[in-house]
Amino acid sequence: MQRSSQHSSQQSDTQRLLIVDDDELVGRTLELIAKREGYEARVTCDPDRFLDLVGEWQPDIVAIDLVMPGMDGVQVLAELAKREFRQCVIITSGVGHRVLDAAGRSAREHGLHIAGILPKPFTRDDVRALLNRCGVDDKTETVAEPVGASAEPAIDIEMLRDALANRQFFLEYQPKVHCADGSLAGLEALVRWRHPERGVIYPGSFIEVLEDTELMGELTSQVMDMALAWFSGLNISRDSERPVMLSLNISARCLEDEVLVERIARRCRRHKVDPGQVIFELTETSAMRHPVRSLELLTRLRVMGFQLSIDDFGTGFSSMLQLVRLPFSEIKVDKSFVMSGEQSEESRKVVRSIVELGKSLGLRTTAEGIESQWALDFLRPLGCDFCQGYFISRPVDGDTIRERWNI
Repeated sequence: MQRSSQHSSQQSDTQRLLIVDDDELVGRTLELIAKREGYEARVTCDPDRFLDLVGEWQPDIVAIDLVMPGMDGVQVLAELAKREFRQCVIITSGVGHRVLDAAGRSAREHGLHIAGILPKPFTRDDVRALLNRCGVDDKTETVAEPVGASAEPAIDIEMLRDALANRQFFLEYQPKVHCADGSLAGLEALVRWRHPERGVIYPGSFIEVLEDTELMGELTSQVMDMALAWFSGLNISRDSERPVMLSLNISARCLEDEVLVERIARRCRRHKVDPGQVIFELTETSAMRHPVRSLELLTRLRVMGFQLSIDDFGTGFSSMLQLVRLPFSEIKVDKSFVMSGEQSEESRKVVRSIVELGKSLGLRTTAEGIESQWALDFLRPLGCDFCQGYFISRPVDGDTIRERWNI
């Protein structure tokens, strides 16, 4: 399904929307709105024809109705996932919002990029907002390779060993801001791999391969050294009541390392970074892998002044248990709740509950997945402390951070 170079050049000017809807009138209406917004658009009522056109016409965005005769929209989404479809998907239907939300979650878990939900009846503004979202965020961070890249050899340990030896990993930084006033609150270091032949590879393609090997510790060491060296050179106040923080992700493998705390402390001393300005982010699954060891090491990090954040809060079965058991100082609301909040009342309730939970426990809260002004306007009155997402800034290189934020 790789596009030809000729088609790719055409797509730089006009994006393509492919619609499948059992109601021809509704499909034609959506097609007309899209064309008025400057998109190429086609519509069909036949799911099989739709799937053929996905391969033949190669759209940038697809809009899928859930309720159709024969093959329903959920089956169509599953088939797209099998075909490794990597473009934007809009789900539309007249069914209740809980069913729409469930369909969206199911599709995301299959690896599809769901740009949003479009309940029927919809307005032109509703369609325009979703199409604009596709333009802003046309690929999720976890998708590291385009469709058709499966012909590339699988990433193996030897490739990663060579990459570490040759220092091919580098960092980008995503800003985190104070929800109340938009001022810079922190910077999250995110690792990428600059492969000499494949170009930039994102962590979703190699972290799992590393996770169960001794190489994970080496990558963590390189990331910490790069991030701390860069952070120490920023022109930011260390004595402010609201200091800019550096966030680093820590893996389950690292929590098995008995000398982890000493290594981290030495690196901070070497780079002259105050531990109080460093946040280590970990998921609940990382903490669960070795619960006794995790509790000991994370408690020692907190005693030394480091901050701890539980990432993707609300997505696992034991989030609450980990929050109570481990000495976290921050909760990060999972982006799936924030991104679906505009369409989903349930997601909004979850976000409110997590923010209130954080307040009640004396923890700071960060909302990820901020992709619109609506999300900021929703979070501010809730008292959420920090916001992070593409609407604020995509991850960028260190020089760009310095320039944009004057630090």
